[in-house]
Amino acid sequence: MGRHLLGAKQLSRADVERVLDHAAALDPGSSTDRRSGALLGLCFFEPSTRTRLSFEAAVKRLGGDAIDMGAIEASSVTKGETLADTVRVLGGYADALVLRHPSQGAARMASEFVSVPLINAGDGAGQHPTQTLLDLYTIRENVGLDGLNIGITGDLKYGRTVHSLSLALTNFDVSQYLISPESLRLPRSVRYDLDEAGASVTEHTDLESVLPDLDVLYVTRIQRERFPDEAEYRTVAGEYRIDAATLEDASDDLIVMHPLPRVDEIASDVDETSHAKYFEQASNGVTVRMALLDLALGGDGIFAEDDARSLAEWDDEDKRDERERNGGNQGDEREEER
Repeated sequence: MGRHLLGAKQLSRADVERVLDHAAALDPGSSTDRRSGALLGLCFFEPSTRTRLSFEAAVKRLGGDAIDMGAIEASSVTKGETLADTVRVLGGYADALVLRHPSQGAARMASEFVSVPLINAGDGAGQHPTQTLLDLYTIRENVGLDGLNIGITGDLKYGRTVHSLSLALTNFDVSQYLISPESLRLPRSVRYDLDEAGASVTEHTDLESVLPDLDVLYVTRIQRERFPDEAEYRTVAGEYRIDAATLEDASDDLIVMHPLPRVDEIASDVDETSHAKYFEQASNGVTVRMALLDLALGGDGIFAEDDARSLAEWDDEDKRDERERNGGNQGDEREEER
């Protein structure tokens, strides 16, 4: 487990700082031979632009190379090959694997079948820990990581970037403002983890009332592809839209972030303001993933200490999460069935 990065629950403050400090010491604009000859296997079962390309750029900047399983339609998956068999085979070709999959928990399951480091690049509506690390790097480079008010708005129910970020932020002295429609609130299981960690969290439906207090505004897309019901999506689509006028009441030092791609939740006139940091955020993906891969391929693992939790402990947490979801509202039950 110490070699795999599967979710934000694994990350302590020391782990986060180790990765971010290593990223700050690297030069993403020049190539090195630090990992010359290393091969990274890219296993993407869902569409991706930034994550896939930034991982490929990262390993090449380190002096290695990448092999890509390509489109699902052109792979053995169409013949019925299981995920376990796919990662077993690709793990024999590469020194590390990056996996994106539409099923929540897929990365953790796949990690049981490989002997090389495996990095979760997004598992359905579950987790996206490498996005979280580049988010934290962007926040740290602009406003630090303690003593902050951080607003997270949009799709908190299905947004895996939000699930990972909110959990990782419990390692720092921050207050989280979760802003969403009632139907897209953070899943009960994630909120349970935040409460267990003693996080300072409040939930809101109105952005304007809290905007002046925020140091960071993290905007997310309403993810049409994850809604089990098209009518449910149409009900909330476009409910939160940020433009330059919206930010007139914000602090001059507020930074606006977005994991991208955006649709219409951030207007283009925000791009020209000093608040906009989302393109810088995307660029930081190469830097942070260089640091992650350098640590993963270095033999000592990603984590600062050998304190990663066992699979048995994760199983216990999954059972608890399932109980929490089953005890929730009808929307949470739909999420579990999906």
